[in-house]
Amino acid sequence: MINWDSIDTVLLDMDGTLLDLHFDNYFWLDHLPRLYAEKHGIPAADATAALHGRFDGRQGTLDWYSLDYWSAQLDMDVPALKQELRHMIRLRPHALEFLQRLHAGPREVVLVTNAHRKTLDIKMAQVDITPWFDRLVVSHDLAAPKEDQAFWHALQALHPFNPARTLLIDDTESVLQSAHDYGIAHLLTLLQPDSQLQKRLDTRFPGIHHFDEIMPDAHSASAIT
Repeated sequence: MINWDSIDTVLLDMDGTLLDLHFDNYFWLDHLPRLYAEKHGIPAADATAALHGRFDGRQGTLDWYSLDYWSAQLDMDVPALKQELRHMIRLRPHALEFLQRLHAGPREVVLVTNAHRKTLDIKMAQVDITPWFDRLVVSHDLAAPKEDQAFWHALQALHPFNPARTLLIDDTESVLQSAHDYGIAHLLTLLQPDSQLQKRLDTRFPGIHHFDEIMPDAHSASAIT
């Protein structure tokens, strides 16, 4: 699926790509609405409908990913509530070995995440994969989400890369489309970002189930998988 000889830079998403998206889906779609319902003394179904509507209204923006924004909007300490569920944060199968093999090879490996810096800190305290990256890039620091062309221009200025020789792996198709529009040539998605949901059967971009399908050879920098 990937000719590793044609790749100089690997850009990797975090949530739903390296980490199981179940933690995030459970927190935002179930746990937080339930706590919101208890806080306001309203039925759980009403809280779920209200919060999902508000979440959908900010989707694709930096606010959507910002713990500070939602803490202020909901008058709840969202980072503290996330900390309470940190035991649910898990790497996806084969993710660690994939990172280790990439790190041992000649390619630059960069984390590119829309996750808020506080989210990143919570997750890396639980499953620290930072040693395997050459750089960590948080979209909030670049003032644009990955869905926006401004992100890729800012990333290029911060950490120059050749789009024609770059691979992006991300579970969000709007992000992959934005990267495609910028000119990133090699794009992959994940078919099952949330281990508790069914595998996606129809994706606009080539997809993998687990990283063992594209594992670079452990001993040869120029392996073709």
